[in-house]
Amino acid sequence: MKRLQDKVAIITGSSMGIGQAIAELFAEEGARVVINSRQLARAQKVADALQARGYEALPIEADVSRKADVERMVQETVKRWGRLDILVNNAGISMISPSEELAEEKWRQALDINLTGPFLCAQAAARVMIPQGGGVIINISSILGEVGLPMRAAYCASKHGLNGLTKVLGTEWSKYNIRVNAINPAYIRTPMDVQDQATGGYTDEDIKRRTPAGRFGEPIEVAKAALFLAGEESSYVTGTTINVDGGWIAYGGW
Repeated sequence: MKRLQDKVAIITGSSMGIGQAIAELFAEEGARVVINSRQLARAQKVADALQARGYEALPIEADVSRKADVERMVQETVKRWGRLDILVNNAGISMISPSEELAEEKWRQALDINLTGPFLCAQAAARVMIPQGGGVIINISSILGEVGLPMRAAYCASKHGLNGLTKVLGTEWSKYNIRVNAINPAYIRTPMDVQDQATGGYTDEDIKRRTPAGRFGEPIEVAKAALFLAGEESSYVTGTTINVDGGWIAYGGW
């Protein structure tokens, strides 16, 4: 029996990077997966590839910062498969700027997508999970939900908030058999990281030097942590975070 056999999972922002790796691994482990993107064509491409391998995948275009989009995504999922067992809040954006120059609309954009979006998705999912007897919510946060970094005021604020939200929902919804946890990845080799390097003031060598493991992480390494949190192996784990960071947060040296 596969670990997520016949489970239904929504993975937001799953047309690339970490989200795509999670969706693919969940599908391999028996889950029926919703592939989400703000652009339907991108979600469709990933869903088509999974369907070609014999997996069940449903592409849904939705902007997680819009309540109507979120509610429609959950409704379409339940209409298709009758339930919702797992939500992975992965959709997010970077925001790099000197704090004194950060435009208010950019601040709000980061908070809307990285923090309000996961709350709206969790709320809509819980309204399905509570009457069905439980579920799992996994928030993809960041090491910058635990530490600070210059020029990331909006991003750090959103991820610190997401880790706080994880603690609240994990404790509040435990009585409904809903487990809520977060993953704090460090620097993972994704298209977003490539974009960040253009404005973020760091190089590959900087990351390798600062990370005790001496390398970038890979999307599949985050996906494996998500699989653990989604499955029965973590049945007594809620309201907490798992660092997938090669030792980044633990390291206090030069």
